[in-house]
Amino acid sequence: MVLGKVRALAIYFDCLNENNLPVFSGGELVSGRVVVEVTGDVRVRSLDITARGVAKVRWTESRNAGANTAYTQNYNEEVEYLHHYDTLIGEERDEDCPEEGLTVLHAGLHEFAFSFNLPQMALATSFEGKHGSVRYWVRAELHRPWLLPVKVKKEFIVFEHIDINTPLLLAPQAGTKEKTLCCWFCASGPISLSAKIARKGYTPGESIQIFAEVENCSSRVVVPKATLYQTQTFFAKGKGKQIQQPVSNLRGDALPQGKSQSWEGKQLKIPPVSPSILDCPIIRVEYVLVVYVDIPGGLNLSLSLPLVIGTIPLHASTTRTSSISSNCSTLTWLGLSEPPEAPPSYSDLAISESHRQDCLQGCDRPEGEGEDHRALLTYIREFRYLPPPVYSEVDPYSNPVEACGATDVRRPDTCPSR
Repeated sequence: MVLGKVRALAIYFDCLNENNLPVFSGGELVSGRVVVEVTGDVRVRSLDITARGVAKVRWTESRNAGANTAYTQNYNEEVEYLHHYDTLIGEERDEDCPEEGLTVLHAGLHEFAFSFNLPQMALATSFEGKHGSVRYWVRAELHRPWLLPVKVKKEFIVFEHIDINTPLLLAPQAGTKEKTLCCWFCASGPISLSAKIARKGYTPGESIQIFAEVENCSSRVVVPKATLYQTQTFFAKGKGKQIQQPVSNLRGDALPQGKSQSWEGKQLKIPPVSPSILDCPIIRVEYVLVVYVDIPGGLNLSLSLPLVIGTIPLHASTTRTSSISSNCSTLTWLGLSEPPEAPPSYSDLAISESHRQDCLQGCDRPEGEGEDHRALLTYIREFRYLPPPVYSEVDPYSNPVEACGATDVRRPDTCPSR
């Protein structure tokens, strides 16, 4: 018998959006096909698939042990979320095959279906960072006698959905600070800053309406600014590594001595970013909005307002009422009397209510509803598959706008010790 060759081995997922991105959540069914193309008769011992989901952390640090001694300390940690194994070929004997335990694939295309359920637990969202990642994939291996196995691997995306329609994430965030500048024995007047946002939870594509009041009684010209920071924290061997980067920012007008400035809903757009990761014991992704006053020649006056970036946007039925109510209370808090203009509907933004329904329904959506689902995965496509942006290592215990170095971070009490 003249043996053929394996021309192609590929994996295809059944549940895809229009961008061909396989996206799933905890407890959902993952199904697909392994396609084998052969040019002639091929004897196969087995065709196996393995599905895995793993969070990994790794970084190195150089240390000095003396005047002429240096060594490198490796830090790595791993958490497994998924491990599924199945044999698609090899359990039954093919009658056309004279050899025991072998199956013959004849020339042409052969498809083998597979399926498995993701665990009913809090899975970490797929993520790529500088010192760690969360990845899910399916690997197929075709084993033939006396030949090296043919392998193929394909990743899929997992979301741990965060619904921002909860009392905790709908609560307003606010703060007030004041600072007096000193030069030797001379002290100038204070600089005061008050800021407030409507809620703690947002989704990519939304704009954060910032209400702020800045009063400059100092002798310097200052500039109010706001920056949205993403903080990635990695844990391994009882130590931590933290990376912080700005993802969006805005700038106000220069404020001379004796002047004040008000932001009446100044908007800061949230770009396509990864959702917050809060339940993984070795990787955390958190966000904070820093509203600050840039003081030349001095330390900035800043307010940090923690945020949670979710995946399920604000309900359409409560969007306008909650936004108007929040804006009215904010203006009252700032001492402004004019009522605000009603905000635009969230249906005009990148992420809509239909997106939220698609997110909950998963793959069981009828034809014609995939258009709104495109907005759901906008930030997945841009964030998940593009190279990571330039990072800066900062001191996790200092103010984000004032940090200049890196330091170790202790693992939170909720994380199991290793």
